[in-house]
Amino acid sequence: MQRTAVINVVGLTRNLLDARMPRLSAFGREVAVVDATLPALTCSAQTTYLTGVLPTEHGIVGNGWYFRELDQVLLWRQSNRLVQSPRIWHMARERDPSFTCANTFWWYAMATEADITLTPRPLYCADGLKLPDFYTQPAALRPSLRERLGQFPLFDFWGPRTSIRSSQWIADAALAVETDYAPSLNLIYLPHLDYCLQRVGPNGDIDADLREIDTVCGTLIDALTQRGVRVVVLSEYGIVPVTRPVHINRALREAGLVAIKHDLGRETLDTGASRAFAVADHQIAHVYVREHRDLAAVRALCERLPGVGEVLDESGKRHHGVAHARAGELVLLAEPDSWFTYYFWLDDEVAPDYARTVDIHNKPGYDPAELFVDPALRFPALKIGTRLLRKALGMRYTMDVIPLDASLVRGSHGIRPHADGDAPIVMSSEPGRVTRERIAATEVCALLLDHLFMP
Repeated sequence: MQRTAVINVVGLTRNLLDARMPRLSAFGREVAVVDATLPALTCSAQTTYLTGVLPTEHGIVGNGWYFRELDQVLLWRQSNRLVQSPRIWHMARERDPSFTCANTFWWYAMATEADITLTPRPLYCADGLKLPDFYTQPAALRPSLRERLGQFPLFDFWGPRTSIRSSQWIADAALAVETDYAPSLNLIYLPHLDYCLQRVGPNGDIDADLREIDTVCGTLIDALTQRGVRVVVLSEYGIVPVTRPVHINRALREAGLVAIKHDLGRETLDTGASRAFAVADHQIAHVYVREHRDLAAVRALCERLPGVGEVLDESGKRHHGVAHARAGELVLLAEPDSWFTYYFWLDDEVAPDYARTVDIHNKPGYDPAELFVDPALRFPALKIGTRLLRKALGMRYTMDVIPLDASLVRGSHGIRPHADGDAPIVMSSEPGRVTRERIAATEVCALLLDHLFMP
């Protein structure tokens, strides 16, 4: 067995491999385009890579979905028990019982049979504080990494403050795991490009970001190869320019299909009472329709919405590999220049309190506006400073600085890209391993097993 590391550089495409990324460009002499899974989203793509099957089988139909039995929309869950197919560590152990796997920030890292795991895990205190932290198994790894690397920079991992610091910390943690445990397979997640590409799009001012992640990857690749580790670099999806947010839930509400709960002068989505509502996730939306008799009308409404490229029914979901009980009765695919918001309110004055905060667990859909500070704030630094002072004094506070202007978002993903230059890629340190110009997402698992077991 040959030890292997997989560096997941989120958002990396052929179009980005140029002089701004000299290390990765030199590494990628043999580059294959990956036919992205649908949805081309973090949780779905990673799970397809690690199982070799599509969401129809493994069940991860997005970064979250409507849990019908709980009547809750839940995104960014962390239990690996949600995955309904064998993972790469199960397959590898069947070949060699001595195989070990480290999961360094790939998703579904908790309650897992991987041997070593690290994942972001904030501490939510009884007084409302959210403190940066992370989870590890074995548990002793957590204080050890804190001592060596400092606390995980959670607020640089997601939100308006995102920076290279979080990806640098993850890369350093991966090298610490390599030094301490020498796993057979080390899965490493570096998300930095995801942030700038959603903020300004792939044609925006991203030169500094490309150089930063290239430096992190170059140092990581050098350290791993010096220890005799094979290296695979891949990405989950490419991010394309977008200019048109599509507010599906607002359209469903205006048609009398979305139910609203009113509390303290604000509105929240009442999923259980709604005849139809959407869980928006970048360029994909699952539309849950309570009664079969409403299905045709909901489909017709969605098909008329500008920015909706395709509406998948049961046959469409089967064709695209997303036919699973967790999926919506309908699945919407955006036009290439469009993406879907979760917004359900018609007046910003009554938007729910979480709408203007970074709150990935309460929002019933993905919100890339969390990457921005509201440009309408006259003195944003003063407002943030005041909130932080209240926090330091132990007072209640709300960091309500996130805009409600979806037009700020300039990049998105989720559908299969129309051009190969915008598609995810895979490349290897081993000459002759990436022998084709194109592979299916379901073939990535076999490629990784080949790196482990082929001489």
